Amino acid sequence: MREDRDFALLEDCKRGDRQALNSLVRRYERPVYNAAYRMLGSPDDAADVTQTTFLKALENLDRYNPEYKFFSWIYRIAVNESINQLNRRKRVVALDEDRPSGTRGPEDQLEMGHLDSDIQAALHQLSMDHRAVIVLRHFVECSYRQIGEILQIPEKTVKSRLFSARKRMKDSLEGRGYER
Repeated sequence: MREDRDFALLEDCKRGDRQALNSLVRRYERPVYNAAYRMLGSPDDAADVTQTTFLKALENLDRYNPEYKFFSWIYRIAVNESINQLNRRKRVVALDEDRPSGTRGPEDQLEMGHLDSDIQAALHQLSMDHRAVIVLRHFVECSYRQIGEILQIPEKTVKSRLFSARKRMKDSLEGRGYER
């Protein structure tokens, strides 16, 4: 079982086993990066958040509560770090205002497709609370219970936020010309 394997790897990490740490990073690096990318919209920022997430997890292994799944704990760190990154970005937004939209070149934009760009733009119009539930549910594919664990909110709140966030996403995408 994945949780049992994670627990064993975490115990090995606490004893200084670098191979165990490498195994955990390989297992969760991509999903953490994807969640951070959807929260932030920047590949560079997502890479920074991913690295910081694993550093913080390693520094705080003694605080990990094995009653919860490791992925819930690591995603919570990633969500918090994404929020911190967005807050830092707000303080330097004036530097980025004259920059062309995004850091991608025309080839990358074509490859990615317009829909992905529009979805990302619609995500960034949402509040952090709404963005987090959308990312965790639809991009990370967490259950309502898992989202509640990660965000430390009741399942009812998860469902309510998802309902509101989906409505806002739908309105935003319809405003960009997408129909159901």
